[in-house]
Amino acid sequence: MRILVCVKRVPSPGAKITLTEDGSGIDTRHLGFTISPHEECAVEEAVQLAAAHGGTSTVLTLGPPTAEEQLRNAIAMGIDHGVLLPIDADEWDPRAVAGAITDAVRTLEDEDGPFDLLLFGNESADAGNFQVGVRVAHALGRAIVDGVKGAEVTDGEVRARRSIPDGFTVHTLPTPAVLAVKEGINLPRYPAMRGRLAAKKAAIRQLPPTPRDGGLRTLRLRAPQQEQTPTRILGSGADAAPAAADILEEVGLL
Repeated sequence: MRILVCVKRVPSPGAKITLTEDGSGIDTRHLGFTISPHEECAVEEAVQLAAAHGGTSTVLTLGPPTAEEQLRNAIAMGIDHGVLLPIDADEWDPRAVAGAITDAVRTLEDEDGPFDLLLFGNESADAGNFQVGVRVAHALGRAIVDGVKGAEVTDGEVRARRSIPDGFTVHTLPTPAVLAVKEGINLPRYPAMRGRLAAKKAAIRQLPPTPRDGGLRTLRLRAPQQEQTPTRILGSGADAAPAAADILEEVGLL
């Protein structure tokens, strides 16, 4: 079994996002980066499936040279190979990204045969476009299920489980297939020191993508207004007790 998992370099969750002066992008000078929670689960799922079925796993990302860090983190978790589609710091739109990934998949499959599974996160943590996995599946002519919270692989097919309000649905797809997984499908492992040391020495293959016009253009970004919760000081020591009792009475707990 061969599995390819595609990830995206995104700002670390909880980071304070500031925009450039012209509002055309995110100011990344003081940001840390990681991969989206959905994609972290996709990496873990690839590692588990490859181990269970005696296969190999590859992680791929399109991004600046510094995105090697996210590939090495995935390798430290147990992924076998890393592939970088290097671009400059400017972000590509979903259609352009999907086109570049499709080209890379075809190149890799021409060399070593088809991947049984392509795994994506259901959506990225930054843009949340929900498009790349669907576009790649369509371009390759492969069946896709998104919102996946469980996957079982048997000979020649994969059973994907999706959560719905009243339970779940199960879809059976012939392989090769594409799955877009959601956070909660598994519990991603924390890389061990041995894995981290091996990841530092791992060779990262580069497949420069052909620049293309995706068709979408960012005009301006707007940062949402930050909500501020006022802090109320009730007092100090025993002197605060009456004020605390008044608060409890206001909210109906007394």
